[in-house]
Amino acid sequence: MYWTNDLPVRIIGAVPKNITFSRRRVGASRARNQIMKRKKVLKFLSLALTLALLLSLTACGGAPADSSQGEKTSSAAADKPAGGDKKISVGVNPVPHADILENAVKAVLAEEGWELEVVVFQDYVLPNTSLEEGELDANYFQTLGYMNGQNEDNGLHLAAVAGVHIEPMGIYSQKYTSLSELPDGAEIAVPNDPDNEKRGLELLVQKGLLNSLGSYGTDDNVTAESLTDDKEANPHGYKITTLEAASLPLSLPDLDAAAINGNYAIGADLPTEHPALEIEEFDDETSIRRTNFLVVKQGSEETEKTKALVKAIQSDAVKEYIEEKYKGSVIPSFIDPA
Repeated sequence: MYWTNDLPVRIIGAVPKNITFSRRRVGASRARNQIMKRKKVLKFLSLALTLALLLSLTACGGAPADSSQGEKTSSAAADKPAGGDKKISVGVNPVPHADILENAVKAVLAEEGWELEVVVFQDYVLPNTSLEEGELDANYFQTLGYMNGQNEDNGLHLAAVAGVHIEPMGIYSQKYTSLSELPDGAEIAVPNDPDNEKRGLELLVQKGLLNSLGSYGTDDNVTAESLTDDKEANPHGYKITTLEAASLPLSLPDLDAAAINGNYAIGADLPTEHPALEIEEFDDETSIRRTNFLVVKQGSEETEKTKALVKAIQSDAVKEYIEEKYKGSVIPSFIDPA
């Protein structure tokens, strides 16, 4: 095999004298081609390495921002109160409980290095089951009677630790402006949970709409609705209806009157739009029964969180806030559980 102009030529016979051939072997040409390929590969790798270096330098250029962010995180962590978990979660109804915690108690706790998380519920059931299941540190929405009933009826293990306020139950109406206007046979609703049902009926007795509770509370067969047909206890024949407490303000247009818990009345702005025809009165005994308490799970009465929360919620700052904000529709009641 001979080469001419770098091209291989096979010559058969004599070689012409005027043609000059290079006596390189095919192997030499292949070696040169391989060298050229290697040079191209090395050039590619060099470019790739350069690009990687540039990217690395760019990333390093962003390092100060990351470092600064890390310093901010460390600073934020340093700002958190020492001593472990400093967050207290409390379940409440919207008004006035959430308002009091958010706008009065939270600031008092913050001064002592505590963070308050307010979890709002729209009913009376979930705040207790959530506390029982350990999803909350405390709740604040209920009376002793309601709590005790929940413990007994539903196997809960809750304990009251501090009284906070009383919300007087009121008799409200969108159709009438005084109790004397109620006609015989008027439909009057009360809450349907046991404690507030009795409380509503007692309010009707206190204000003269019923003469007595009859056998209600002593005979298991006598219900609130049964009082409708008790002529001695209910001489005006008022139709007594029971509804879920939270639904009473919404149902008021369809009723002649209703005994409504203060928190639900305030939440529906009833004191402003349709002021109570009458509100309940309290003696020492009823003050204890009608106070809304801070409640924890049994066994947590003496924890650091509970002590901090009790101190804050019964502070002078909270008392002043309640008196100035609600002007009698909510009353401070800083008492200990009986």
